[in-house]
Amino acid sequence: MNRMVDGRSGGVQSVERAFELMELIGRAGGECSLTELSSESPLPPPTIHRLLRTLVGIGYVRQLPNRRYSLGPRLIRLGEVANRQLGAVAGPVLQSLVDELSETASLAVLDGDMVIYTGQVASLHSMRTNNEIGRRVNLHNSGVGKAVLAELDDARILKLVTQAGLPAATENSVTTLSSVFANVEKVRADGFAVDEQEQEIGVRCIAMAVPGAPTPMAIGISGPESRMDADLLKRAVPALRHATDVISEALIGAREE
Repeated sequence: MNRMVDGRSGGVQSVERAFELMELIGRAGGECSLTELSSESPLPPPTIHRLLRTLVGIGYVRQLPNRRYSLGPRLIRLGEVANRQLGAVAGPVLQSLVDELSETASLAVLDGDMVIYTGQVASLHSMRTNNEIGRRVNLHNSGVGKAVLAELDDARILKLVTQAGLPAATENSVTTLSSVFANVEKVRADGFAVDEQEQEIGVRCIAMAVPGAPTPMAIGISGPESRMDADLLKRAVPALRHATDVISEALIGAREE
């Protein structure tokens, strides 16, 4: 009997393919057609249709009246549990950054064509930034967004940025694709991203991606520009590197053993 075992990973191929399809739906914003999935997946359309039918049957994918497919309700509970677990891992790490740097520390995760804040520990200063959990920000003009963008391949960057557009939150925001890709190359070279008052005038953020995270994510340190000076940015880089390594190990360390 053919168990469809993938020799490269040792996993069950049909399961991997099913999760890849759900990932594609998620990347498309949570809804797409069979034709769109076929254009993004190397699988033949009959295989995609068969896998979708199975996922619909068990509630992890839903077929809409217009024949498009969306992520199903059974994923909500799993997402809530996963988010709590991520918060349990990230909370102490973010707190240690605040203790060391005295500025607000936040965790953001790729969500469609934007990033969403899923964790925050606020600075004790009376004047501080507040990246509310659940707030979504653009990829091209936020520190955490730019750090996440640099983790993606260029084709995916182009697709996400084109889909979301390039709205200018401030006069410092980039508004061209060439500027976006120039920033991406700089982040890749430096290993961290800086938001130079691009989301909000008077606020600066330095951010770093979590290496190897199953879902692209980044940690950011943000605060008033007057306190986020060159000395703090210099101290933030090694602190962020340690913090992202800790979260990376917690998320994927067991899988690599």
